[in-house]
Amino acid sequence: MSSTYGLLYRIATWGESHGGGVGVVVDGCPAQLPLAVADIQPQLDRRRPGQSRIVTPRQEADRVSILSGVFEGKTLGTPILLSVPNEDARPGAYEEMKDLYRPSHADFTYDAKYGFRSWQGGGRSSARETIGRVAAGAIAEKILRLAEGIEIVAYVRSIAGVSGDFLDPLREVSGGDRGTGTRAVGTGRSGGGRSGRAGTAPGGSLDPLTLTRTLVDRTPVRCPDVAAAERMIALIEAARRAGDSVGGVIECVIRNVPAGLGEPVFDRLEADLGKAMLALPATKGFEVGSGFAGTLLRGSEHNDAYIARRAPAGRSSSRTSGTAGTSGTVGTVGASGASGTSGPGSRMIGTRTNRSGGIQGGISDGEPIVFRVAFKPTATIRHPQETVDTRGRRQTLSARGRHDPCVLPRAVPMVETMAALVLVDHWMRQLALREASSRVVAGARLERKPRSRRT
Repeated sequence: MSSTYGLLYRIATWGESHGGGVGVVVDGCPAQLPLAVADIQPQLDRRRPGQSRIVTPRQEADRVSILSGVFEGKTLGTPILLSVPNEDARPGAYEEMKDLYRPSHADFTYDAKYGFRSWQGGGRSSARETIGRVAAGAIAEKILRLAEGIEIVAYVRSIAGVSGDFLDPLREVSGGDRGTGTRAVGTGRSGGGRSGRAGTAPGGSLDPLTLTRTLVDRTPVRCPDVAAAERMIALIEAARRAGDSVGGVIECVIRNVPAGLGEPVFDRLEADLGKAMLALPATKGFEVGSGFAGTLLRGSEHNDAYIARRAPAGRSSSRTSGTAGTSGTVGTVGASGASGTSGPGSRMIGTRTNRSGGIQGGISDGEPIVFRVAFKPTATIRHPQETVDTRGRRQTLSARGRHDPCVLPRAVPMVETMAALVLVDHWMRQLALREASSRVVAGARLERKPRSRRT
């Protein structure tokens, strides 16, 4: 099914750009999760049109309604239906283009696949479809935050060659501490460990490992480097005046991810993240960790050395993805050499650098997950362009309508919530795997016990 995603936490999006509305059905959300519109609306507000002068002027409030699956403020464990109305649709604006194939749009390919398409704003191929993903992903973010303390922060790193001043998130950090502790699924929320002012580093460069969404949102382009953001905005406005568009790169950092998420060999964590990101409209590239730049290094330069780092006090010592209590457990080793809840002098396994981007062998290793997504310039521009109509006759098209001259400012919450959808599904799969293993081990132990003789 092309409009469904996920195995255990499963979503199905619905609706078209200029139809009655858009939304999503979420199936598999755990019961008793406290959930209200206020948990979902902030991410929808960050992606909605009309929020600043550098995005599409289409005016949509994008207010979400929860129509099922929640009772007395808590999820029931049954399907959740989320709906957002289209309030400022103007389907007639596309009438003159209904028989033309817009360059670098999905008009021709949808015709080729289905033999029929909605020509009103692109229908399902419009970025408006992502409202359902963002809404479902906002719920996934809350699950991950409550259960594991996971934080997902994306930001615009560059637009049209203008880049912000950021430290390398894959660098060696003093003491090997990136503000996270390597631990296993189900061992509880992270104890933190970050210090200093969020997002900043000595010398004024921004530190992706400590950035917050508040810092990201301080500029309308969602680049937390204010000076670079001003140059980006100037580029976007110049492109809009010229009837053109620009693209760029979004970077995402996911903190406090437990080790063990990912299902080799075909559902490797980076493979599923790549699929999720490339399923977003206008994406053209994905890389995790060192990405393509890693090809310029030698193995001796690229390898991430394992180290023992100090564990935050009070955190559970387990970091294995295996069954608790089995001989394969690798725990935090304290001063006495015993495994257990961390205390003074206890250590956790981590890596000195993070060129792997938090994923080894398709499985999370407990370090921050770092990846980047490339977005092309918006395809709809006012420049006259050569094309053909549905009969193959040559035509010239000057597109009209309300469109973003750059999609990146509104794509930041799309990247964050799609990452959450991937992680929550893998987190639930890992919990199921460990619970099944634990019960099998317990049953095997009972079976080995000698039965007492009856007297």
